[in-house]
Amino acid sequence: MRKLCGYLIVVLMAMVCAAQAQSPPSASQIAGYSGLHRAAHENDIAAIKALVAEGANLDKRDRTGRTAAHVAAFASNDAALTALAEAGADMNAFEFQDYDVVTIAAVANDPEMVSLAIKLGNRADLITSPFEGTALIAASHLGHHEVVRRLVAGGAPLDHVNNLGWTALMEAVILGDGGPNHVATVKALLDAGANPIITDKKGASPLHYATARRYVDIADLLWRATH
Repeated sequence: MRKLCGYLIVVLMAMVCAAQAQSPPSASQIAGYSGLHRAAHENDIAAIKALVAEGANLDKRDRTGRTAAHVAAFASNDAALTALAEAGADMNAFEFQDYDVVTIAAVANDPEMVSLAIKLGNRADLITSPFEGTALIAASHLGHHEVVRRLVAGGAPLDHVNNLGWTALMEAVILGDGGPNHVATVKALLDAGANPIITDKKGASPLHYATARRYVDIADLLWRATH
């Protein structure tokens, strides 16, 4: 019982931390932005081009480590992101919580920006977040199945294990709600070739958790994938 309670605490902490993990710029931070950060937030392409021509530092950080590219991602400004990338901005930079543009877009359930960022040079296989995960793990946790498909197409590692001991498939079950979005996520991962028999630190499989939680549709997918 003690071990079970301890594990449940870990799961609950992971859910809370993941929900709070990404911090978009606050209203006060946005109000204080200038230069490329302001232009990125406002999707002002003319200003971006003018600032680049003047020699602006494309990868300058705000006080919390965000580049203009991160600001564009949080604002879902595709045009600004494109202009920054074409000017030479680092598309694989991490902000202060170890998130890149792709992971920011993945958490926001923004499949178009996910695909755009990858096209612009943002690698889908980066190890991100305080949990040493990936954009794919973050998207799977949240049931963002279309994002999952875009990340897989972009080369995201299917079976990376984060510091909690979970793969994307495991997170879709443990941190998911068993509903249609997570069912579609599990199917997308399995269809792509995710390994369904990788266990967690307790030696339990995704099928074990799906069965225990009575996630019937997910358990059926996992059972068929392992038999």
